[in-house]
Parts: sequence; structure tokens; C-alpha cells
Amino acid sequence: MIVIGTRGSMLARMQAEIVSKQLRKVGIDTEIRIIKTHGDSVTNLPLHELSGVGVFVREIDEHSLAGDIDIAVHSMKDIPTIRPEQLVTAAVMKRDSPHDILITNDNTPLEEMPTGAVIGTSSMRRRAQLNRFRDDLDIVDLRGNINTRLRKLRDRAYDGILLAEAGLTRMGWDLEFERLDIDRFVPSANQGTIAIVALRDSGAADLVGALDHPQTRIETEIERIVIDVLGGGCSVPIGAFSEMVGDGREVRVRAEMLSPDGRRYARVDETIPAESHEYREHAHQIGEKLEALTRTQL
Repeated sequence: MIVIGTRGSMLARMQAEIVSKQLRKVGIDTEIRIIKTHGDSVTNLPLHELSGVGVFVREIDEHSLAGDIDIAVHSMKDIPTIRPEQLVTAAVMKRDSPHDILITNDNTPLEEMPTGAVIGTSSMRRRAQLNRFRDDLDIVDLRGNINTRLRKLRDRAYDGILLAEAGLTRMGWDLEFERLDIDRFVPSANQGTIAIVALRDSGAADLVGALDHPQTRIETEIERIVIDVLGGGCSVPIGAFSEMVGDGREVRVRAEMLSPDGRRYARVDETIPAESHEYREHAHQIGEKLEALTRTQL
């Protein structure tokens, strides 16, 4: 029996169910245990105003370290780059769509939204990128789980909301939306990816290793190296996205840091080797290059 720890939101539970289903396929029984986190408890503040990074992860880490759960299932973008030594990301599952999407009540595309339209988002990155693209919109904070956000849209509190496409995919919802161009809206590092955390060298880590997707692990590791160099968390608008190209021997890396209002930004777009002995150093160099650019452009 594997005990799975997760946040209590409907999306988090669905992600845990996805992992549970995969484990059951290989004959492993599971139990899902809900853990309330600080990020779930405080809903009246924007995410970037909460204390530190990892607001959806810290309490679950504590349960992992105490042995109360065998594995933890996270949206990988929520996991800080600095981790307890005793914990390991035992599996990085195949990435779902990394795209941001716009949902409106009348399916109006972003370019055609009227001046002053109210757009909701909980992300500083999305806010900055949206300001860069359309500085005539009214961008306001949007908290709550995915159901709450969609209800607020239906209640006309917003003309549109920005979300991650992967969330809708995992919920199995068939809604109309506009998929935003990934060059204009570079995603958060690891967006669209589910990660499974376990105690290092544990039996549980070995068992879930079968769910690891090597390509996604490389792509997400590159993104994490870049943002680690930049020291980025929820308090800084940063996008980082990498994807294998061609025959899989190279990885295209897009990364940018923006001013909060989106008026200034620094960006790097490079293709690097995918070999394990090379991509880490190249990713570090991209982070350093972007850091240098921010000092002159932001």
C-alpha cells in the first residue's frame, strides 16, 4: 500500500487520482491523504504576497519527512528549487499542455477584448505578460480553486480569466478557450507537469520511478536551473519553457524576466544540446545571461 499526500483542491485531488490510477495499473494499491497547506488556508491575498515560496508544498514536505505519507503529488511548478536533502523528485510525469489559456463568457479572443475589459489572474507573470500585450485592459487578482475561478467568471465578476490549460485537461472539462501563443506568454517553469516526491532511497521512490518520463524530466530540469540562477519565485515575473526539437538531440529554451507592469523585459531564446553532460551547464549559462540582461534592461 502506497499512501499519497496531496492538497485538498479538486484539481490537486484529480492529479493524485491520476498517479493512483497509474500505480494501480502495475498492481500497487494506494490511499490518498489530504493535507491542508498554508497556501490553501490564505485566500484573501495574491499569491506573490504570501510568505516565501513553496506555500503549497511545505506542510506536505513535513508529512513526507515524518513518514506519514509515502509519496507526495504536486504541480511541479509549485515545488521550490531548493529542497530538503532527504526528499527526491522520484518521478516527473509526461507533461500536459504548458500553455496559458483565456476563457471568456462570449469566447471573445484576447486581441478583440474591449478596452477596459476586466481580466482575472493570480499570477504576476501572466499579469506582466498581459500588460505587455494589451496595456488597456483592467487586470485584477483572482484567487480560489479552479471551480471558484470559473464560477466568478460565470457570475460576470470578470470578462475573462487566465488559467493553465493543463488544469482543464486533468479535470476532463470540455470548455471553449483561446490557447495563448507560447512566445508571447512564456509559461512558468514546469507548467503542465505533475511531479511525485518521495524520501530518497526509499522503496516508494523506487516503485514510482516507473512513471518517470525522461524527456519531460530533462525539459523541466533545464527550466528549474534557469530560474534557480535568477532566484525567482512567485514574487518575480519569470517565464521559462524548454522543449526538445528535431530528433531530440537539442532543446529550445525560452526564458524571460519582466518588470511587474510588463513594460520592460529581458529575454533569452536559445537552442542547446540535450545530452545529460551538456544541458545542465548550458542551462546555467542561459540563466546567467538572462540575469545580466535584466541588470541593463529592467
